Amino acid sequence: MEAVLEATKRTRFGKNEAGRLRREGLVPSVLYGGATAEGGRPGSLSISVDPKSLLKILHSQSGANTLITLKLEGEAPMVMLKEFQLDPISHHVLHADFYRVAMDKPITVTVPVVLRGEAPGVKQQGGLLDFVHREIEVECLPADIPGSVEVDVSGLMLNQSIRLRDLPVSTAWRPVSEGDVMIVHVVAPKAEAEPAVAEVEAAASPAEPEVIKKGKAEKEDEGEAEAKPKK
Repeated sequence: MEAVLEATKRTRFGKNEAGRLRREGLVPSVLYGGATAEGGRPGSLSISVDPKSLLKILHSQSGANTLITLKLEGEAPMVMLKEFQLDPISHHVLHADFYRVAMDKPITVTVPVVLRGEAPGVKQQGGLLDFVHREIEVECLPADIPGSVEVDVSGLMLNQSIRLRDLPVSTAWRPVSEGDVMIVHVVAPKAEAEPAVAEVEAAASPAEPEVIKKGKAEKEDEGEAEAKPKK
């Protein structure tokens, strides 16, 4: 999918300027690539974009893989979204980075995996379908970015799997992820654990009084490892 996004060059920088732009309803952004900076490094350009137009692109079928024509004061480079930052509470876009793409040079993108069909191992054999990897990395030309990669599970029996290397070869893209990566497999449902022998014996015989041992109990270590915060 292709989209058009209006952009404006920024001449003032810093946190205060970024806050002012957000209050005015704009998203401070950076465009990478194109002209090279001193020392031969890829240049960058500070810009601002409309958050509503950007969110519309992000919520489209192609999402972050959308090819964008960036209308930027007399030029219209083809770009893609490199990364973006959302406010954790309001989910407003706080910042976005774009990069120029050359239509004749391959790029690496992450695309979703879509399952098609119904696995006999589930319907006929009572197994469970375990969808392990829902995204894979592929290399392709910008115009050939697939919206998704389809995986047919209609021949998948119990204890069988489909790995990345099992997918049909495409002339438009090639996988970057390792061929051994598991995409999906059908597993047997976990059997309900049998009651422990001790529990069965306890249920069959009357309970005996608990014997309380004398002596000083060992003091337990009071230090507890702090749980790592989730990212």
